[in-house]
Amino acid sequence: MALRISTRRSSAICNCVASVSSRGPRFTRRNASAMAVPTSSQSEKAGNDFNREASLSNPDPPTDSPTAAMVGEHTKYMVATYVRPPPMMVKGEGCYLWDIENRRYLDFTAGIAVNALGHCDPEMAKLMGQQARTLIHTSNLYHNPWTGALSQLLISKTRESGSMHEASKVFICNSGSEANEAAIKFARKVGKILQPSGEQHEIVSFNNSFHGRTMGSLSATPNPKYQKPFGPMIPGFKYGIYNDESSLKDLITEKTCGVIVEPIQGEGGVNVATSSFLQALRNRCNEVGAVLIYDEIQCGLSRTGQLWAHQNLPASAHPDILTTAKALGNGFPIGATMVTEEVAKCVVTGDHGTTFGGNPLACRLAHYIISRLSEPGLQRGVLEKEKIFRAGFERLQKRFPDAVSEVRGRGLILGLQLTQDPTPIVTAARERGLLVITCGTNTLRFVPPLVISGEEIEEGLGILEQAMDVVLNSQEHVPGTRGQQEMAPRGR
Repeated sequence: MALRISTRRSSAICNCVASVSSRGPRFTRRNASAMAVPTSSQSEKAGNDFNREASLSNPDPPTDSPTAAMVGEHTKYMVATYVRPPPMMVKGEGCYLWDIENRRYLDFTAGIAVNALGHCDPEMAKLMGQQARTLIHTSNLYHNPWTGALSQLLISKTRESGSMHEASKVFICNSGSEANEAAIKFARKVGKILQPSGEQHEIVSFNNSFHGRTMGSLSATPNPKYQKPFGPMIPGFKYGIYNDESSLKDLITEKTCGVIVEPIQGEGGVNVATSSFLQALRNRCNEVGAVLIYDEIQCGLSRTGQLWAHQNLPASAHPDILTTAKALGNGFPIGATMVTEEVAKCVVTGDHGTTFGGNPLACRLAHYIISRLSEPGLQRGVLEKEKIFRAGFERLQKRFPDAVSEVRGRGLILGLQLTQDPTPIVTAARERGLLVITCGTNTLRFVPPLVISGEEIEEGLGILEQAMDVVLNSQEHVPGTRGQQEMAPRGR
């Protein structure tokens, strides 16, 4: 009987989801202020919970909600790789998301720096429908017009921007991890050609980096918490200290075939590499014949107000390989690895491949997205919006001087360093209609859609200030939200 009721309830909720219109979800909102008043027999805690919920615009769905019912039915069939907060999102438009119970949220996360053009960009949706009716997949055993067109556009826009001046060829894949896997393999292949004995095989990466979860990219991600369950890691990986130029000579040696680095570490805490550090990396790679890889999966594609985060560097500090994903598909899975001609000539037929990578649907969408993200007006807007965020952060720092210690980042990849666990603030913000995520240790991360307006930024900053006030200045206990970053520090 319980199973029949559960299935019926799930079907009803799915029907509600299917009825979402372009104007927003047509659900009955669970309004805390309209709930029955607790009776005198209820506990004081229940009364306090009720009063708290009634004061919130977006209280998390409780355990007896339709959301909780559907989540409970689904999670027993899902591998528990993520910890998620209670709401279930069913619709997005621009910089807003709606959950299944019609709560609206301003999104400062953009799907972890993915939805640079916002949710459900109309032109992207139109192109998706057109291409889906034309051709979705043929495999890489045949040519299609969009894989090459996207590759050509990536190279031309990169060179036009003043980035990676020797960019020559592109490998299209499905994700950021796959883009980094390709980069690691290509670096190893170059090392094998330079040293057929196999001596030049080591890959160098840096503490607090995040390059992915596949075995190669995880081996380049020196977080013991995430490596230990799957050890031993792939041999030949070494780790250095980010922005420490003095250690590079001993770290990068004649055995090094490749160095992979994020110009701005996203998951690691929005840590920005200094120009001198990246130049020193380039110089040392030149000395030993190693390939320099810039992982711009999170920080690239105009998130800094430039097409690529390394664009401000002289050509002498440009990479041999550049990896990208996330914003490249604005939510549709795609990644890319750009290489110089020197690297490309080392990779021959059969060295690498992908079944789905480069399919016409993904590549047509990415072609449109690159065209949009490379617009100078959009890039100028990113820098203007950064100023609004920084002014808001300065106000927060003045109001909460004991809690806010530093602001880091560039453009619209920004980090607010706190002196304590920020996860209660994540909860308090969400329950007031704002989505934010964390990174590093005690850092709030801000990676909103690049098309966000100044008014929306001010709206979100106002909600954030309310959330911080509740957590930092009131007696109210707000539970922390776990699982709001890919690589959480130990104990989070």
